Amino acid sequence: MNATTRVLIGLAAGAALGLALDAWHPATALRVADVAQPFGRLWLNALQMTVVPLVFALVIVGVNTATDAAASGRVARRSIVVFVVLLVAGALFAALAAPLLFALFPRSPALTEALGRAVATPVTAAPMGWADWFNGIVPSNAIMAAAQSAMLPLVVFALFFGFALTRIEAKRRALIVEFFQAVADAMIVVVRWVLWVAPLGVFALILAVCARAGLHMLGALGIYVLVECLLYLAVTAMMLPVALVWGGERTRRFIAALVPAQIVAASTQSSLASMPAMLDSAGGRLGYPPHVTALVLPMAVSLFRLTSPVQYVTSACFIAWAFGMDLGVAQLVAGALLAVVISLGSVGLPGQVSFMATNLPVAQAMGVPVGPLGLMLAVDTLPDALATLGNVTADLTATSVVAKQSMADAS
Repeated sequence: MNATTRVLIGLAAGAALGLALDAWHPATALRVADVAQPFGRLWLNALQMTVVPLVFALVIVGVNTATDAAASGRVARRSIVVFVVLLVAGALFAALAAPLLFALFPRSPALTEALGRAVATPVTAAPMGWADWFNGIVPSNAIMAAAQSAMLPLVVFALFFGFALTRIEAKRRALIVEFFQAVADAMIVVVRWVLWVAPLGVFALILAVCARAGLHMLGALGIYVLVECLLYLAVTAMMLPVALVWGGERTRRFIAALVPAQIVAASTQSSLASMPAMLDSAGGRLGYPPHVTALVLPMAVSLFRLTSPVQYVTSACFIAWAFGMDLGVAQLVAGALLAVVISLGSVGLPGQVSFMATNLPVAQAMGVPVGPLGLMLAVDTLPDALATLGNVTADLTATSVVAKQSMADAS
């Protein structure tokens, strides 16, 4: 039985017990919730303790990995620019659309109260002005930012540190990058230990919430998955005009070339497994230069995951909706930009490890409680097929853009 199945079983068992207790005897349900919730919070705390060192290390390693790739030639540099532009566009679209979509659904006050008592202390996020946002983006004390889990200024410091490493002697740089890679690897081991007991942690969390909120929590998780799927489909559809306008493609030819890779992506839920189909489509059906496809597509599979920032921003917006919080423009923009950086730095994170390591910094930067992430982890794998579909479509779209520009240079 894989880890995802175990977590889903824990979620289902906790929800069933909580709903049964609430229907049978509400007073007993509340007492059981009071007993269960400390165990759920303990598990969440164990996950959160790894985030600051893990994210700091991943950003530093990610910056140097991307810099090394960009140094390999003009096609690589152009590819990274295209990746970043598309990632930022997708993240900003999610920051605009997600709050609007969640606002279409009614929110139960019982859900807010239950979440506040079970997984987090309710927080009221005041809209952040642009002046406050700019003043807070660069930390005056990086150690204090880490101690306070202020993720946005911490990531900004990590970016400065990572780019500064590219300017020092190669031998010393390699030692420091290797050190931070070791830190990231060690934190991943700790996260895996914590995730080993994830079924029990999720069981305790959902039991406490469902015992207090009844079916409202399950309905809310269903809304989260629905909105996430809609946004995945939307950003996937957005790639077509990008390929037509920026990549100079023809509609029928490009769609026909996408289909084989999309079928593999949806069935395997793996961009890597879709690589042969993408290479065949790019080189055979679309006729891109071999030196472009051989470089851009592997880079895209490794560095470019269009749906990842969309998911990070959507999860934070869901928490804000569940708690009845209004997010200001500065908070949404800050979350979207941080999501792009986190996405580029999270390359190679295994399985469920990536969920907390990537979503928690964005949620903290946007000023929303992070407790519900423990519950969302259990259901976030459900839209994976659509996420992979979007990523593969974006990989071929980015290749079309780079191929057009490269052929223009050659002519």
